[in-house]
Amino acid sequence: MEFFRRAEKVPARLGILPGGFNPITVAHVGLAQAALGVVDEVVFVLPRVFPHKQYSGASFEQRVKLLRTALAGIPAVSIATTGEGLFTQIATACRIAYGSGTRLSFLCGRDAAERIVGWDYGRPDALAGMLREFDLLVADRRGAYQPPGEFTSAVCRLPLPASLEQVSATEVRQRIARGEPWEHLVPPEIREPVLRIYSPTGPGSDSPPGK
Repeated sequence: MEFFRRAEKVPARLGILPGGFNPITVAHVGLAQAALGVVDEVVFVLPRVFPHKQYSGASFEQRVKLLRTALAGIPAVSIATTGEGLFTQIATACRIAYGSGTRLSFLCGRDAAERIVGWDYGRPDALAGMLREFDLLVADRRGAYQPPGEFTSAVCRLPLPASLEQVSATEVRQRIARGEPWEHLVPPEIREPVLRIYSPTGPGSDSPPGK
């Protein structure tokens, strides 16, 4: 795990927020801020390789720069990358970086939690084994998530303002492409670079898109 920014104190409980951040939105920031009422630190993890998609839009370097700018005012936040992007791989990297004494909690929305719990891992006990290594803090996203009964102790609801439930990076990109208002969906500090990177008629991005 490579850090681009690391919080000073070793956390007793770490919130892990993996994603593409293409770009980071106010929902990402709101999720981290809500989690900091439960965990001691949140680490934003931008994998260099995604399990099911490729880099497009902003480059890896651009996304790191946007993260650093958007999160500069939140001391208990770290920014890091891993070579691969599966939750188990990220959890292993965090365990090495933070030590065995830190409790790991992944942050996600309802839709992501449904994918995690419903995924075919190839063996019936795989998910239970994963949830012994880390738990899930799940924010409402177009509805609240209700986990299967056997996993309720490892899946906790994380309250999030209703205004953030519909926000997504996809919506930011689509609104920019259509010429619709989008500025309210991203932190104010990154509005100018986001327009440069994603606008098809803007003055151009900071560097070529892609990985």
